[in-house]
Amino acid sequence: MRPVIVYRDHILPRSEIAFMHRQYLGFDRLTPIWVGRRITADYEPGSLTLGPIFTGLGGALFKAFGIVPHLGALRSLDAACVHAQFGRGGALALPLAKALGVPLVVTFHGGDAHKAAHWSRFALQRLRMPAMIAYASAFVCVSEGVRRKLILRGVPAEKLLVHPIGVEIPPLPPRPDAGDGMLFIGRFVEMKGLPVLVEAVKLLRARGTKARLVMIGDGPDRPAIEAALEGVANVEFRGWQTQEQIAAAITQARVVVIPSVVARSGETEGLPSVAMEAMRMATPVLASSDASTEGLIRHGENGLVVPSRDPAAFTDAIEHLLFDPTTALALGAAGRATVERDFNAATQSHRLEDLLLSVAQPRPR
Repeated sequence: MRPVIVYRDHILPRSEIAFMHRQYLGFDRLTPIWVGRRITADYEPGSLTLGPIFTGLGGALFKAFGIVPHLGALRSLDAACVHAQFGRGGALALPLAKALGVPLVVTFHGGDAHKAAHWSRFALQRLRMPAMIAYASAFVCVSEGVRRKLILRGVPAEKLLVHPIGVEIPPLPPRPDAGDGMLFIGRFVEMKGLPVLVEAVKLLRARGTKARLVMIGDGPDRPAIEAALEGVANVEFRGWQTQEQIAAAITQARVVVIPSVVARSGETEGLPSVAMEAMRMATPVLASSDASTEGLIRHGENGLVVPSRDPAAFTDAIEHLLFDPTTALALGAAGRATVERDFNAATQSHRLEDLLLSVAQPRPR
């Protein structure tokens, strides 16, 4: 199997591990070799195949001036191409791909297309973008919303491909019941719209609904959210959880809530993997209109979508699912059928491999 260099500047934050792995789980013709400038403190040896890590002065020179360290070792890999994660990663990886003389493919995940800071006048991504657009063979967009935004950014439409990552589809027996309570999974940041959820829960309590809210994840806004929910009954903060713990929480919940908003920075969702993770477990999803679930959730058919920044609409939808388990079960079953058919991670991964092979540099004869 021929290597493909996967560039991710930070290998790998906990919030990224699941969806990063999913992109390559179906590969059987290419071997991902991960290259970046730093490794997270809780990286597990053996979970990824690593190439050179650009640390210290070499990493600084690479970032600032595109001087590629360990070039001999990288050339010896005979990589088919470079696949960069996130737009900024593509800007960083551009000198690497050019030094190796191989094609570059960049995956945009959402915030990297929308966040204004990534496109400011002096941002690295902005400075190198014209050259990256010209050199890259393709840009993979995880959702149609990301594709539309990149067109507005000046990326040629013919280089853009909408390709969701998908999720693994485990065998699933019929749910014994519709579950109980609400579940949020994600980072505690502005884009996730947690103040909307806080107000919705308070409104539920004012109406006499005491259903449990479980919150999984962490982030800079967690102290503020904990303070806002202090004294509100039946709320549980669990912090980061393993994939097994998250799956168990999803199967126990009546509804997974995704109250995302467009942040002041312009950052927004790409296609939230938590929606697909819930749907594969036949748990219904309630998402905001800013959650970028188009193409995945069809309101009233396989989930619910309500206007963003509207706590009352969220409250009404939550109550509907809490008080009507038959509807919750039906939406969950339809959601499961959707991801089985259109968002199978193994199938999506194999198609990504097809794309990378289609642009790959031929082996020298």
